[in-house]
Amino acid sequence: MSYARQRLNIHLAAAQPSATYRMIDRVAERRASGAPVISLNAGEPDFDTPAHVRQAAIDAIHAGHTRYTQVAGLRALREAIAAKFRDENGIETRWQDTLVCSGGKQVIYNALAATLNAGDEVIIPAPYWVSYPEMVQLCGSRAVVVACGEASGFKLTPQALSAVVTPRTSWLILNSPSNPTGAVYSEAELRALAEVLLDRPDVLVLSDDIYEHLIFDGASFSTMAQVEPRMRDRTLTMNGVSKAYAMTGWRIGFATGPAWLLEAMEKLQGQQTSGACSISQHAALAALTGPQDFVRDTRSVFERRRDAVASRLNRIPGLRCAKPAGAFYAFASCEGLIGRRSAAGRLLSSDEDVALALLDEAGVAVMPGSAFGLGPYLRIAYALDEASLDKACTGIQGFAESTSA
Repeated sequence: MSYARQRLNIHLAAAQPSATYRMIDRVAERRASGAPVISLNAGEPDFDTPAHVRQAAIDAIHAGHTRYTQVAGLRALREAIAAKFRDENGIETRWQDTLVCSGGKQVIYNALAATLNAGDEVIIPAPYWVSYPEMVQLCGSRAVVVACGEASGFKLTPQALSAVVTPRTSWLILNSPSNPTGAVYSEAELRALAEVLLDRPDVLVLSDDIYEHLIFDGASFSTMAQVEPRMRDRTLTMNGVSKAYAMTGWRIGFATGPAWLLEAMEKLQGQQTSGACSISQHAALAALTGPQDFVRDTRSVFERRRDAVASRLNRIPGLRCAKPAGAFYAFASCEGLIGRRSAAGRLLSSDEDVALALLDEAGVAVMPGSAFGLGPYLRIAYALDEASLDKACTGIQGFAESTSA
């Protein structure tokens, strides 16, 4: 081992690269070699950012809004964020109690880095978004992963939460709708979890609501600080414009929460990245305050795709897929394929084997569920046009039908 290698931060050295981006790299390699691939990996809408939002960015450039902003974000944007939390979520907050970051990921990392110390624990229900445990690791703390299987709808129960809370617990991370399962916590389910935590006043809650507007079947959205006001002074509610407004590349996330926490996060951000991109902030302001028909229309498209993909997957031998309640992911069990061999003779010993064989032999890229903390499943993102999704499902079906015992 070289001296330079030995100088790496020990927490960074122990962290793993993003599993999602590793698969994206594999897809890029295959495409570079000329092989056709339908990618069902991407965690981003396939729609263009709304025209009025793009125009607001162009107008901001021409108006000269190209300089540093306040670390916590433009006041006009923070006022719009506070109004969003009040009007859509019933969380009474002021613009001063908001923070704008360079993407939702920075919101989460800032919160953890500003609060975690050696020996602290963070409870993470699995399946989880791949970055949660790695962020905890980078902060020198311990992720306590709680398996939440199909029996509980891939959701954390009060009993499971009670079993893992300790005096070292600093945070509980909740993501609803969930990446990767599409599971949605109801108001009653959140209240039940809050009941456990009300007796644990030192535990903070990070509510990752980034898929808030992608809930199907006419269901309503609930978030912890909304359903249990007694938890507001220790809940960080995170959201952003990436999923609802197809603005993943604009890198704008935001949050509201207790003032002491936001102040600490702002201090960290001020020494790390400073304020988010000024042009992106003006675009986000237009997204939050402008017409909302884009949000409604794309939700309907995703719901239609959800129905079609779930139906197709459930007709494929070896797969089983509960219909997701939100987001744009199907989390399909591939248990029926484990132990079989692909047409190319590859032994499918795990969901990772299945995902890699699907890519190599069928030209369809999906993520193994084990990358999200629970196997054997496949995460299938249906953020593609219907024709491509149909072709991908046909490829998955052909692959499954060609396997042998």
